[in-house]
Parts: sequence; C-alpha cells; structure tokens
Amino acid sequence: MRYAGGLLLLALPGLVFGEDAGKDLSELRRQARGNAVHYDADLAAAQRLLHAWLKNADSKTLLLPDRINRPERVYTPHNSGADLYPYLILTARLTDPALYKGRMMEMLRNEVRFTNARAGVPGNLDLNTGKLGAPSLFGAGEYAKDGLITVTEYLGRTPWTDRMIDLVADAMAQAAVASDFGLLPASDSELNGDYLQVMPRLYLMTGDARFLEWGRRIADAYIHEVLPGNHGLPSMDWNFQKHSGDSKLKLRDHGNEMIVGLLLQFALETQLGSPRAGRYQPVLARMLDRVLASANEDGLLYNAIDTQTLEPTDRKLSDNWGYVYGAVYDYYQITGEVKYREAVRRVLSNLGKYRNWCWEPSGVAKDAKLGSFDGYADSIESAIYLVNREPVPAALEWIDSEIKVMLAMQRPDGHVEDWYGEGNFNRTALLHALMKSKGVRASQWTAGLLVGAAESDGVLCLYLSKPARVEFDFARHRRVLNFQKNYVRLNEFPEWFTVDENRLYTLVPAGGGAQLVRLGSEMIAGIELSAGDWTIRGYSE
Repeated sequence: MRYAGGLLLLALPGLVFGEDAGKDLSELRRQARGNAVHYDADLAAAQRLLHAWLKNADSKTLLLPDRINRPERVYTPHNSGADLYPYLILTARLTDPALYKGRMMEMLRNEVRFTNARAGVPGNLDLNTGKLGAPSLFGAGEYAKDGLITVTEYLGRTPWTDRMIDLVADAMAQAAVASDFGLLPASDSELNGDYLQVMPRLYLMTGDARFLEWGRRIADAYIHEVLPGNHGLPSMDWNFQKHSGDSKLKLRDHGNEMIVGLLLQFALETQLGSPRAGRYQPVLARMLDRVLASANEDGLLYNAIDTQTLEPTDRKLSDNWGYVYGAVYDYYQITGEVKYREAVRRVLSNLGKYRNWCWEPSGVAKDAKLGSFDGYADSIESAIYLVNREPVPAALEWIDSEIKVMLAMQRPDGHVEDWYGEGNFNRTALLHALMKSKGVRASQWTAGLLVGAAESDGVLCLYLSKPARVEFDFARHRRVLNFQKNYVRLNEFPEWFTVDENRLYTLVPAGGGAQLVRLGSEMIAGIELSAGDWTIRGYSE
C-alpha cells in the first residue's frame, strides 16, 4: 500500500494505481455497463414466464400442471415440483418479494397439504378431480435434487429447506430395494443418484447422522458392487439380488446423476478425513477416465454409451455435458490432479464450434434446426458452472451468444413450449443474470433496472441504471452448506463476487460523492445505492 495526495491507496494484485488507475477502472466500468444490459433482459424474460405460468395455476390448490392447453391437468412432484415451481420461487424472490412471501409460500402450504401421500412423500395430484396418486420415491428424489436443494443453495435455509429435510428422511424410511449395503431407494442410477446428491448437503447442513449413513449406503453399493461389476461405470439399472446390470449408461439427465452424486460424497468423505475417501478414490478415477475416453474429439459427451466398449448407443450430444464435467472438476478440487482440470478447460475452449447447436431435437420446438429450448438451457447452465471456476474466454463468449438464442425462443405470451421444463428457461436466465452482476442482486428488480458488474483482483465495479437497494453475495458454500471448498455442485447458483460478513468495504461513487464504509453483513442484507458507477473494495485505514 502507498500514500498519494494524503489518501491511502490499497494496491491489489493485477490493478495499477496512480496514472493508470483511471484507465483500469474505466475498462471495468465499461464491462459492468455492458453486463447490466444482460441482467435486465434476463430478468425481464424470467418475469414474463413467471406470470404466464401463474395464469395456469389450479384455482383451488394454486399448484401448476405439468403441461398447459390440455384436458388433463396433473401436478407431479418430479416434473412441476422439481423443474418448474422452484425457479418461479427464485424469480419471484428477485423480481417481486411480495409474491415470493405470499403466493409462493401459499403454494408450498398447499403442496404439503394436497400432495403428501405417505408421511412426507408426495404423489401425483389430478387437478381436475383432486385424486392423489401413490407415494412416489421418484417424485421425492427429483423434487429434492432438482428443486428444493436449488432454492436452498441460493436463498439459504427457508421453509423449502425444511420441506426437503423431512421429505428425504421420510422417503429413505420407505426405501425398499434390498442390497448387501442396506435398503436403497431404487435399482436405477438416476434415482439413487438423485438422493446421493442431496445427502452430503443435508448432512453438513443439519449434522443429522442419518443423512451421512444413507449417503454412504448408496455410495458404497456403487463403489463396491456396481462400478466394479459394470466395467468401472454406473449401470442404468442394476439387479442387487443377481449382482448384474444392463451395461448401459446415459451421460445426459436421467442417467448421469450417480456420477455427480459419487463425487459429492467423495468430497464429503475427504472433508471428514474418512478412510472411505481413500477407498473411493481409485474407483472414481477409473470411472471418470472411462467417461472422458468416451467423449468426442472436442471433449463433448454423447447421450448414451455402452459401458464395456464405450461406443455411443445414442450419438446425439448430451446437453448435460457440464454436469459430468462438474464432477470431473470436483475430482481435481479434491485431489489436485491437474489432468482433470485440463479436461474441463479443453471442453470449454471448444464450445465456439457449437453455436446454434441442436442439443435436443423436439417436435414442439419453435425452430426444428435449433431443437428444444431445454437443450440450450441445460448446456448454458453446464458452461456457467464451469466458467465460474475456469473463466475460459471462448466459453464466456459462447454463453453470451447462446443465451440470446434461448431467450429468442420465448413467445410474446411468456411461454416457450408449454410444459414444465420452462422452469429450466428461468433457471438459466437467472444464472446468466447473476453471472453478469457478479452475484449482486437488486432487492426488487423492476423493468429497466440495469445491474451489472465487473471484477479484477478483488475490486468490483458496479453499475446501476437507477437508484436501488442491492444485496451482495457471500460464501454460501461455507456459510450455508458447510463445505470447506466451493465444489462444483449440480443445481447450485455459483458464487461470483462475495463479501465477508465481518470485513469492512468502501463503496465509492464515480461522480465524486461521499464514499460509504460498510460491513459485509450490511451489504448482504441490502444497502441503498444511487444510480451510476460504484467502485467497491476492501477497506484499509
């Protein structure tokens, strides 16, 4: 640090103060203003879809059908619950806090009231007749992994977290598939993987040893039986009585869940200093090596492969490639083996070849050449998780080009394809918006409120087009989930610029107004800022 004109300047690595300071800040401000345009466009699209779906809610329960414009109106926890409702919750939190606290909470009350079929395990609800179906462990697992955990990842502990905790515990009490390792939720890698992704998070959040035991039960079954018996890879379906499987593996959703879950359990065992970590490591290394060996020349993954030959059984490319590469990166974070980081950087570097790609051919797509919006949503989501850790320029450019393609698929009425997967449209729009604001969010976004940010070595330039109350992000992986490292996690909302609750920060307006000095905890709760450019950095005397 050094003095200039009576002021103490904090010299941070990568930023030059003095004659060149204005140039550096000028470039960051330019980037922040450009990013702010994306924030506004992304939230506008998400808000339109939110209100479009609320018009289709059931008048009695307020729950949402899986699909609209059809005679049958069914709410299912594995579709509407898992893929639609959670992202409307998050959209409401960012755009309409009153709606978040009101309508969204009433939907939770009614979801518990009308869909609990056995203890906390939900069933399908016919919205036309009010008839409730059988308890569904699949519904519970999907709702927890794809929905409730996401709300918790971003908003912290809320009533939706409490719903998830009891729902998962009640589901595991009903697990009925016998194995040498105990009762499992299912015989397939999708549902077992769903539960396995949730267990480490719930254990660290609650300290409830049941979640640790259940996670170990599932992981041990795959580490010690399924993977060794299936050429080092999960089997889509495994007979735990006959100890054999189908030699098939999907590397898209409805198949890759176990890969992701096993790496998260490995992260937990490593954090706990458990002997299991050492036993798991070589098995997981072989699994990941075989997955990477099955990729195309650019590192992208096929939808499905034969586990013995690694030959594709479905040659379309998986739009969930980044979910699996997130697990690959986790292995690097846990072990430090750089070849797994290099594999992630390689696939990110090659994304420019896949602009306007038809990820998911679909008969309901607006443009048959582009396929379903859902393929774009999942593929962009995949990339966002990874560039958060490895900001490869080619991947960042690809994300911005492809989000425009996805947003253009939205119709004037707010819908895209009239099914529950439209929640994924909102999920990816919100992920992109927060990437562009570096995690800073307006307490309540309104149309035309542009929020953008750019960062260099701990200095944040923030732009607001209007005066607003804004909230800063914090180390949620540590403060909410209790992970020691910020592992890539499916259904997370990545952390960008985070403030420490007990550190002081200076917030300086570009126009020469009085600087603010605030605790990180105050910035997380929300502070009022005037319109224009702000420079934010750690405070120093």
